[in-house]
Amino acid sequence: MTNTQADRVKEVARLAGRPSRLRRREFLAEGPQAVREALRLHLERREAGREGVVVGAYATAEALDRHPDIAALLDAGAAPVLRQATPEVLAAMSSTVTPQGFVAVCRFVDVPLEDVLAAAPRLVAVLVEVRDPGNAGTIIRAADSAGADAVILTGASVDPYNPKTVRSTVGSLFHLPLVLGIELDGLIERLKGGGMSVLAADGYGAVNLDDLQDARAARLVGTGPGRSAPEGEDPAAATPDPRAADVVPGTDGSIRLEEPSAWLFGNEAQGLPPEITEAADARVAVPVYGHAESLNVGTAATVCLYASARAQRVTRPGPSAAPPSPHDGGPSDR
Repeated sequence: MTNTQADRVKEVARLAGRPSRLRRREFLAEGPQAVREALRLHLERREAGREGVVVGAYATAEALDRHPDIAALLDAGAAPVLRQATPEVLAAMSSTVTPQGFVAVCRFVDVPLEDVLAAAPRLVAVLVEVRDPGNAGTIIRAADSAGADAVILTGASVDPYNPKTVRSTVGSLFHLPLVLGIELDGLIERLKGGGMSVLAADGYGAVNLDDLQDARAARLVGTGPGRSAPEGEDPAAATPDPRAADVVPGTDGSIRLEEPSAWLFGNEAQGLPPEITEAADARVAVPVYGHAESLNVGTAATVCLYASARAQRVTRPGPSAAPPSPHDGGPSDR
């Protein structure tokens, strides 16, 4: 392809705009990492007898030479049609100032909330009116890295198919289920009904994330609140009364990071709405030890998700305990 004014080039370029994306239910993946992960998911689905993800792939000869692994994916029997293009054509298709030689047109990959809940998820990230594309992409990438089972975006959140968001996920968009456009009304009840604790990330929360992690560590060695009473011990002594004055909120065993959890992350400026934090099981603060006013929502989400992921992966030590598998707690089948 050499003509930057060709109709196909213009059709691809229009996917940078939301109206075209919604009408066609397609979006752009740009750059080698995003296209690589899109192709892997495409081939995985085709091998399973399902519809693929990639509608069309475009690349320069130079990019194919630089990335032979992507060229091999594009050469697979179930791969989408590849059209080689000049750098000028790729630039006309791309939403970036300096395109990296690969563009793929992909079908939407979101799934219904019912599908996620039916899979009994253990870790879910919920974006509540998160509107910055970079922050949304960072949280999706963090959720993927932490082995979360899904990411849910409420109706007022940024479009995850926005080119900036897609780029900031660095391919993670294709690794775990996304649920889009969910209204807040009833969401928390549905998450709780799915067997999950709902934790609101809130800088002013009464529950400290460090305390929750310390309580989890204490339970692992049999000394923490919420542990089972050994034989012959008074069961009342195993779980302290949460009303006791010296019990740190959240460390009485009522909130356990090792149990299935859905984390709520709020808007960059306003945070979470009061009605949402009140409906959650706990408002959890990430402690700030320096002089910063607060953490960026993407950073806070990373810390919270990894705290839950680690708690869910660590087994109680003992001679018969096997080390956790690197695949434990990974995303459910797409």
